[in-house]
Amino acid sequence: MTQTLAGDFDYDTHGQGYARRRRPDPRIAAMIRTALGDARTVLNVGAGAGSYEPDDRYVLAVEPSAAMRAQRPPGAAPALAATAESLPFDDDAFDAVMATVTVHQWRDAARGLAEMRRVARGPVVVLTFDGDELERLWLAAYVPELVTAERRRYPPVATVAAAIGRSTEIIEVPIPIDCVDGFTEAFYARPEAFLDPQVRAAQSAWGFVTPAATQRAVDRLRADLASGAWQQRYGHLRTQPQFLGSLRLLVGHP
Repeated sequence: MTQTLAGDFDYDTHGQGYARRRRPDPRIAAMIRTALGDARTVLNVGAGAGSYEPDDRYVLAVEPSAAMRAQRPPGAAPALAATAESLPFDDDAFDAVMATVTVHQWRDAARGLAEMRRVARGPVVVLTFDGDELERLWLAAYVPELVTAERRRYPPVATVAAAIGRSTEIIEVPIPIDCVDGFTEAFYARPEAFLDPQVRAAQSAWGFVTPAATQRAVDRLRADLASGAWQQRYGHLRTQPQFLGSLRLLVGHP
């Protein structure tokens, strides 16, 4: 039987380990809670294993991947097998709707964003990356193929902003040096992490890079770490407490 994917990445096959490697960072979580305002009922769309779901309000999750739903911890919000593009809820059903690092993976981002706005009475909160700013991270010099692939995936921030509210705040999210959410920019000061295939496996971007290009990048990075070349170019980042990369928090108001 041919499997039809709900998005651009096969999480049922490659999504193992996300709950362990992509844990919510408390500082980013605090920004999301603030963005949700006083909402008491929250829908989390493309919820994955449940990262960043607030635990102080009623949450319902939507996640199409069975493998990701299976990684949700005991006591997590109930998760429905559905997609962003066809939310099975009435208009204005929730006080707020959120989506964290998922919009770029949807088959039809415009439709999914419109659905989020439709079912939200209040704010629509989207955590995403700005494709135009991906080269802020030094990793782009080692694997430009990853940046090219990611830039194609991410909807323009202005497009997302227009879709989720009459007015939308676009907030640059500082990434702490000890960030526990294992997306690529989280390791701006810990380059050795990219040598670990399990770290890369929890970053869907690498799934759009050929094995040959990945191996070249890893080999070059390993060599530069051994020779001191990485330290010479980027060593200041090892003690830089925060990194302003491409991570953005969008808060759309009705």
